[in-house]
Amino acid sequence: MASGLVALLDDVAAIAKLAAASLDDVAGAAGKAGTKAVGVVVDDAAVTPGYAMGFTPDRELPIVLKIAIGSLRNKFLFLLPGALLLSAFVSWAVTPLLMVGGAYLCFEATEKIIEGLQPNHEANDLDDLALGSAELEAKKVSGAIRTDLILSAEIMAIALAQVAEQPLGVQAAALAVVGLALTIVVYGAVGLIVKMDDVGLHLARRSQPLVARLGRGLVRTMPVVMGTLAKVGTAAMLWVGGGIIVHGLDHFGAKTVPHGVETLSHAASQVPAIGAITGWMAMAAGSAVVGLVVGGLLAGVLHFVPRRH
Repeated sequence: MASGLVALLDDVAAIAKLAAASLDDVAGAAGKAGTKAVGVVVDDAAVTPGYAMGFTPDRELPIVLKIAIGSLRNKFLFLLPGALLLSAFVSWAVTPLLMVGGAYLCFEATEKIIEGLQPNHEANDLDDLALGSAELEAKKVSGAIRTDLILSAEIMAIALAQVAEQPLGVQAAALAVVGLALTIVVYGAVGLIVKMDDVGLHLARRSQPLVARLGRGLVRTMPVVMGTLAKVGTAAMLWVGGGIIVHGLDHFGAKTVPHGVETLSHAASQVPAIGAITGWMAMAAGSAVVGLVVGGLLAGVLHFVPRRH
């Protein structure tokens, strides 16, 4: 009996060690994959606050929560199983599908720019105002979740590339950890951003002069911050979408555009002391130009060409 109990305990200990090793593999893979996806996370955080603008304060956090739930649904119901299936059976299709998604991001950003430049773009805002609050909220949330689908696909693709050599179970667990953690980080940050003006109002009512001054400063600056974030979000869609196109072209051997962007980035990175920053900015700018060209072509095909008939 004693020897049987000892054998059972040995088996339990061996299983525990195996589980611990598996958890270490998952944690290491998730950390590596998440680090590589940080750039897209920043873009996601810049894009999303614009979708919660224009609503009463009591609806801002519920809207962010709806988008976050939609983001989790994108990742866990569609992208995670899709990424694993593609990786296992048709890995060649990952890059073309990402390029299609990147082109969509470019188109969306270019549409925003075109609407902003049109003299009657206020009329589009009036069209939104003509919708009921529930309809407008549903429209904004739907648009945000569509955009998140592309950004989340890029996150998952980057993460998958970092764990491609791992067993399928480790891949799935690492992607799940990355997807959940980055969703919490992104939409937690977005929630803080959209409520910062309310925090400012609360602080402005405090009796301490320094705290009240800080609150008033927040109230004055947050509209500027939100407006800037909306513009950064549009630019982010261009450079992320354009970057996906550039990487895809390089993958398929069309080196001219990728080489041009890389050459520009390398030249900019030679600036003393701030070379890393200027190199990244040049890479982002080059990718954004590619995105604007792709988005402009798609906008022309989908909107201007049919009007001639």
